[in-house]
Amino acid sequence: MRIAVAAFYFSMGFSFSSWASRIADIKTRLDLNEAELGTVLLCLPIGQLLMMPFSGRLVTRYGSKKVLSIAILLYAAELTNLGWASTAWQLGLALFIFGIVGNMSNISVNTQGVLAEQLYGRPIMTSFHGIWSLSGFTGGMMGLLMINLQLEPRQHFFVTAAIVLITVFIARSWLIGSASSPASTGKLFTKPEAILVKLGIIAFCSMSAEGAMFEWSGVYFREVVHAPASLVVLGYTSFMIMMATGRFLGDRVIAKLGRKKTLQLSGLLVFTGLSVSALFPWIITATLGFVIVGLGVSAVIPTVYSTAAGASRKSPGMALAGVSSIGFLGFLFGPPVIGYVAQLFSLRASFAVIACFGLLITVMVTRLKVMEE
Repeated sequence: MRIAVAAFYFSMGFSFSSWASRIADIKTRLDLNEAELGTVLLCLPIGQLLMMPFSGRLVTRYGSKKVLSIAILLYAAELTNLGWASTAWQLGLALFIFGIVGNMSNISVNTQGVLAEQLYGRPIMTSFHGIWSLSGFTGGMMGLLMINLQLEPRQHFFVTAAIVLITVFIARSWLIGSASSPASTGKLFTKPEAILVKLGIIAFCSMSAEGAMFEWSGVYFREVVHAPASLVVLGYTSFMIMMATGRFLGDRVIAKLGRKKTLQLSGLLVFTGLSVSALFPWIITATLGFVIVGLGVSAVIPTVYSTAAGASRKSPGMALAGVSSIGFLGFLFGPPVIGYVAQLFSLRASFAVIACFGLLITVMVTRLKVMEE
């Protein structure tokens, strides 16, 4: 059962990273400039954001097993449509739908993760997110292989979809069944629970830091650290490796320290890592800072999801949708904020601002009574 749930986490990360690995090729094929590509790429998070109020309701009404089994297939199928796009508007539409089915998959697979953790009776959520990180690396390597084989993105995406299809066929029957609850979905827009808002803000802070690493690490190493071209990706790679490592080790840390102390420590690590990178912008120190940030953010989101599902009066699907809606805003708006602050002051200053989000995580977790010591 745990392996089956992990297989679906892997399928999601593998599909997304396959798309990400071919963005540059698709940009060239469609002859898009940077501004046009940026506008088109925005369609994906818009689709995710618009779907968030509905994903939790679908999972609550029909069960996470049924929704995930369908959504992951749609996710893989829509990936192939990205490869067929021949104009910017077609790619934008495909990305919008990719975001919609991606959010359905995300909420339902994390609901499965929560259910599995409840059945095991011990922390296992961060290991699932570790599988997602590992699949991102695997998908990137797969993309590199496909590029070297000179295969078109659509051919690459069909191979990915086939792998996902086989995985779903094998693992679906081992997913955790959960009773549907049509009556508990309630109104579409209701006043959010205070605990979910607080957990959402913690997720927002963590995902802002993640967004900074994903979107700005290469730029930071090139323009601030002045790393040689061959080492520009060092910061991002170090961050990703440590985030994945932290997620595989996170369950043991949580079992030993508890969720509250783990998140308090995580916030301090995020603050320390970004501060070191901002104050000492040299290759060794900046890389060390990015390593610390990766370790800091590794356990935050899976721990917040586990806590939300147990602390809320709502169903796990609705609780996760509420928290992820707030948290995702950090991933969406964090990188642009870095750009604005960098334009007004400097990129180092923008990293220092995001570092303060780490302290906010620690402060907010300290004041939460829902987590065990």
